[in-house]
Amino acid sequence: MVFYLCTISVLSDRLIGALEKEYQVPRSVEGDVIIMLGGGATLDTPNVNGLGHLSGFAANRLLTSAQLYQKLHIPIILSGGKVLETTGCEAEISKLILLGLGVPEEKIIIEDKSLNTTENAMYTKVLLEKYGFKQPVLVTSAFHMKRSVLQFEKTQVTVLPYPTDYQSNIKNQFELHQLWPSAGALLNTSLALKEYVGILAVKWY
Repeated sequence: MVFYLCTISVLSDRLIGALEKEYQVPRSVEGDVIIMLGGGATLDTPNVNGLGHLSGFAANRLLTSAQLYQKLHIPIILSGGKVLETTGCEAEISKLILLGLGVPEEKIIIEDKSLNTTENAMYTKVLLEKYGFKQPVLVTSAFHMKRSVLQFEKTQVTVLPYPTDYQSNIKNQFELHQLWPSAGALLNTSLALKEYVGILAVKWY
């Protein structure tokens, strides 16, 4: 019964939706740099401009970062390293994609050491201080934003949250198919539980 509950979207949408509602997309954005957090990448898959693809989470974050750049024309810090031997360097792959989309190279800053959200915040802070940025706009998945903001706060960095990559609708509307087990619902349940545990860990340690 517990496993069944974890596989239906009527539960997973509410678990992950509660995280996604923590921060709203700001109506107006003022900042001097965009920080995009990585979220997974393949190593050797052929891309238009090189090798490696971003995961769906990271690709949505990159798309939003590119859209924000078109509005603000401020630099983008790409934060994310090579997490495993079998994964690609997230920041480098993101840079190649942004260059292909027309973002100037001088507007792209690479942070390719971090392996997790804690290190995203630590290493990005070094770059903020190096370049003198004071108003960072943080772009990551909506379900990941709460934990990310907490990590940046621990490094004494205040960010403007700009959530993206939503996994559930803002308004929940029940339909019968939400009671059918699915791999997608199980994935969202696991994502949500990971974030709730991570938030507690950030607060306690």
